[in-house]
Amino acid sequence: MYETLQPVAEDPILALMASYRRDTNSNKLDLGIGVYKDEQGQTPIMQAVSSAERLLLERETSKSYIGPAGSEGFNRLITQLVFGADHRVIGENRVVSAQTPGGCGALRIGAELLAACSPTGRIWVSDPTWANHRPLLAGAGLEIREYPYYDSAQRSIRFGEMIDSLNGAEAGDIVLLHGCCHNPTGADLEPEQWRQLAELIERRGLLPFVDIAYQGLGDGLDRDAYGVRYLAEQLPEMMVVTSCSKNFGLYRERTGALFLIGRTPAQTERAGGQLFSRIRGHYSMPPAHGGAVVETILDDTGLTALWQSELSAMRERIRYLRHRLVDRLEQVGVNGDFGHIRHQRGMFSFLGIEREQVVALRKQHSVYLVESGRFNVAGLSNGSIDAFVAALAQTVGVSPGYEMPLTSTSI
Repeated sequence: MYETLQPVAEDPILALMASYRRDTNSNKLDLGIGVYKDEQGQTPIMQAVSSAERLLLERETSKSYIGPAGSEGFNRLITQLVFGADHRVIGENRVVSAQTPGGCGALRIGAELLAACSPTGRIWVSDPTWANHRPLLAGAGLEIREYPYYDSAQRSIRFGEMIDSLNGAEAGDIVLLHGCCHNPTGADLEPEQWRQLAELIERRGLLPFVDIAYQGLGDGLDRDAYGVRYLAEQLPEMMVVTSCSKNFGLYRERTGALFLIGRTPAQTERAGGQLFSRIRGHYSMPPAHGGAVVETILDDTGLTALWQSELSAMRERIRYLRHRLVDRLEQVGVNGDFGHIRHQRGMFSFLGIEREQVVALRKQHSVYLVESGRFNVAGLSNGSIDAFVAALAQTVGVSPGYEMPLTSTSI
């Protein structure tokens, strides 16, 4: 039977990871895979996570199933984290939450529910968007449409064109939005733009589907959630997914959540029943450990404070790396406009270089980034920035009057 299957194209990011691992250059630099790294190039376990795991080891008395919805405590606490403890949708019993296998699991099961609600449903995604959005959503049966989002030439959001495009969406269409720290561009909507978008969504009868995978890594936990909370305040229905991979560092634990907001408590309860039924027929129920870690942290005042302190340090380090990188690029005189990197948010930005130059960085300097030019700012360190700048200078050149820096492998 398997002889009928055809080869599939290799995932570009996974292929990049494999190439990096095969590279024998001791000075190689991975700026492709989207994980947070410290100054030593490691993805550390947060102290709050380690402390929570020790508590779980002492307290946990069972490894029994936790049910399709996941842990009630996790769902309550993660809902408060995303929406704020006093948000009206919580007080009105209009939100139902499900613990999921990561943000990917939340996106896919949410998309499947939406496809069941509207078999001819269309979902609008930003151009560009995270690469895995498309297969997750289209695989559930949703038709993909695009709205303009990022202007590579101007290094800015094409907000006017975005609004014009979404004005052409039909009632019942779904709009996928990045809650903060847009992946891959790092360019986020401002509060006034969120307000204009809410008015358009309500007027056109659209349903917002917000992916907030990086809460806390942009401007802080509350400020990063502004868009989600404002839409939930203004609109009768929406869907939200979150991930604990980045802000809790629980990448391999696959911990996320899906939130449904309905017009009324009764409608929300019915939608939740449909959601849990689909979960039961899909992956049955989520893994427990990562959710238990998050629940332990958010249910303990001391661990919450420790986690927020660590998250703040991660956020400030990313901001520092953005500024230092741009400063060094300007000091060396590397050809191009890189000022946008300083002002964008989260782990990612576009360098704004050509695909051929990205390939040259990899082949000649062992610097790995996605061919679109997206790079992981958190993959840099104080020790690697100068080497990265030198590699860029040799690849794209420097302005007249500046001296070409040393080779990247000698720094």
